[in-house]
Amino acid sequence: MEQYYTQLDLVRFIYKETSATENVGICEALNEDPLLREEYEELYGSYLKIPKAKFSPRPTALQNILSYSEQTALNPMH
Repeated sequence: MEQYYTQLDLVRFIYKETSATENVGICEALNEDPLLREEYEELYGSYLKIPKAKFSPRPTALQNILSYSEQTALNPMH
């Protein structure tokens, strides 16, 4: 039985949200179906253009979190 893949399957593949079995099937389909390959390349090109989020909190924000954690930590019973 031949498996048909959708745009959603390709997006999940690009974001590494597919299982190992799905990965094998999608890779085989990409090698065998030029139209699917073209659609994948277009989606992947768009994915590469999306700005990647960068997270680097201010040192004061980290210190506030640590201070709050210390203040609300449960005291062990002796």
